[in-house]
Amino acid sequence: MEEIKQKHMVVDSHAHLTLPQFDKDRRTVIERARKTGLEHIITVGLGVEDCRKALMVAEEYDFISVAVGVHPHDTKTIDEKAYSVLKDLTSHEKVVAIGEIGLDFYRNLSPREIQVEHFRKQLHLAREVSLPVIIHDRDAHHEVVTILREEQAETIGGVIHCFSGDWSMAEACLDLGFYLSIPGTITFRDSGPYQDLVKKLPLNRLLVETDCPFLTPRPFRGKRNEPAHVCYVAQTLARLKQMDVSEVAEITTHNAQKIFNIVLPY
Repeated sequence: MEEIKQKHMVVDSHAHLTLPQFDKDRRTVIERARKTGLEHIITVGLGVEDCRKALMVAEEYDFISVAVGVHPHDTKTIDEKAYSVLKDLTSHEKVVAIGEIGLDFYRNLSPREIQVEHFRKQLHLAREVSLPVIIHDRDAHHEVVTILREEQAETIGGVIHCFSGDWSMAEACLDLGFYLSIPGTITFRDSGPYQDLVKKLPLNRLLVETDCPFLTPRPFRGKRNEPAHVCYVAQTLARLKQMDVSEVAEITTHNAQKIFNIVLPY
């Protein structure tokens, strides 16, 4: 892997450090990420209890921030008390976004109408507490864009995490002022069409992420993903953009700073 110079560090804009896959070596994973040049990590909540756990993890490290929200898979369990808790959590200095929220019409682990209801409600919460959103979208491209438009999400701002839409969706999200986050799938051998799309996307609106422990990039595909591997996403993005990897790291880091309002020490 081409070295990413320390003055051009990378931000993993989407990780799940609380999941059981990290229970045996979470501290080692975090320390390894730091040693490999990672400047900051956003660890993203999937539900109320997971958000609490994320804050416990983040409180130990000055380079970890948190997004709080309920994943579409779990919206069938959400109630008004959960919203009260989420709102309280947003007052924590570590919380920089509402997420991961959105729609998943692939697995449909919550009824679609329930997903839509709570997607809208969590967008309302984000507006109320003046935080950007992190959007999950799987097989629901049209519905996600429609709701973002109807809810005037351009006044909220945020990120489409693991962007998987086409050029038309990308244009719509960019028009709304959203950023698009690129995961490890960009490194896969069968990702040619996705790579062609990413080549066209403006770098000043892109983030890089791992979505760890999922979506492990090459050359580690098939193993657990972790924040240190985000460098491989940045490297592939640099190759596609025909740029130096340090420049890509610098620009995507600046983008993360801007959308999440995080302050880095350089």
